[in-house]
Amino acid sequence: MILMPGGRAGRQTASFLPAGNFIKGDPVGTAGEVQEVDADAVEELFKGVYPKLAGWVRRLVDDDDTAHEIASEAFVRLLSRWTRVDSPQSYLYMIATNLIRDHWRKAERERKAIRSVTAGAALDEVAYPVQDVDVRNLIASLPPRLRDPFLLHYYGGFGIREVAALLRRPEGTIKADLFAARARLKTVLRQRDA
Repeated sequence: MILMPGGRAGRQTASFLPAGNFIKGDPVGTAGEVQEVDADAVEELFKGVYPKLAGWVRRLVDDDDTAHEIASEAFVRLLSRWTRVDSPQSYLYMIATNLIRDHWRKAERERKAIRSVTAGAALDEVAYPVQDVDVRNLIASLPPRLRDPFLLHYYGGFGIREVAALLRRPEGTIKADLFAARARLKTVLRQRDA
């Protein structure tokens, strides 16, 4: 039998709150609000679902430690919303799915960064060292609002949407900043060559 939060599904909760059966300071609720949590229901859910959840995550991420971290984080997030969730098992799998997607995105960004670094290392060792220093100085001369998106997009390999999310700016602003950064760099390079 799957027990529902708040003692639903035929299970009665005690009319008093013994120590260990409540959480104070719900981060989503009002200050001082007390949530009633059925510790037996939480423990039974954990014992029944955690092994399956961790095993499912393990098959998707191919790493035991990461699988246990994701499964544990899903339970922590469930507990913070315990009384507002109708189906805790479904909520756990939904949270785990989102955490797995985040893990895959992070892993892909790391792979891209490693590929770009190793691809650059396979090329000739700095054919034009003076020009490389100039490029670094040119990029460093950009104001931070232009330099940050430029480095993230062109050197970090992040897409416009990811850069916008990282810098907490609208995508249109990121596009305009990248355009302005390229224009400034072109202007400086033309002046230097003239």
